[in-house]
Amino acid sequence: MTAKIISFEDLIIWQKAQDLAVKIYHLADTNKFISKDFSLKDQLKSAAISISDNIAEGFEYNNNPDFHLFFANSKRLMW
Repeated sequence: MTAKIISFEDLIIWQKAQDLAVKIYHLADTNKFISKDFSLKDQLKSAAISISDNIAEGFEYNNNPDFHLFFANSKRLMW
């Protein structure tokens, strides 16, 4: 029996993107990171949250071509 996906929060890829964003936020805020490069920190944080945002936005379109476009944007942000 397969569980029905009702919202984007049910997508494992969205959950993993959220986990990745949390890890990047923690890493960027540690002293081990380049402490004076605030624009790099901001850019990394923005890109990290954009991954799950694009997945969620694509899911809301509820049709495959648009979802694939947003998913492709998320994938590009990860690489």
